[in-house]
Amino acid sequence: MDARFIQRGDAIDYTPLADVAAGDIVILSGKLAGVAKLDIKAGELGALALTGVYEVAKSSGIAFAAGMEVGWSAADRKAVAAGASGSVKIGHAVALTGASDATVLVRLCPGL
Repeated sequence: MDARFIQRGDAIDYTPLADVAAGDIVILSGKLAGVAKLDIKAGELGALALTGVYEVAKSSGIAFAAGMEVGWSAADRKAVAAGASGSVKIGHAVALTGASDATVLVRLCPGL
């Protein structure tokens, strides 16, 4: 046997080192983006959603067309243009978002 089914993969178990609030974006190993489904206390088992569409706060002055890759700046805790310095790709915009809009709708793409 090469593999054994564990779970569907739309969410994964996660035990944080520090408290995580519901809705926080968590980046694992600098590549994999998940969203905390509920508050998770440090050292306790919780879950991160790896799929779905989320409304994400974004940096001002950036516009997204549907289908564009979206990055995440952990320093600013905001969506930024994919490829921006220090950002991690988290998914794709699913709707047109203007530069003055405060949020962008993002479909998470695990391991993008």
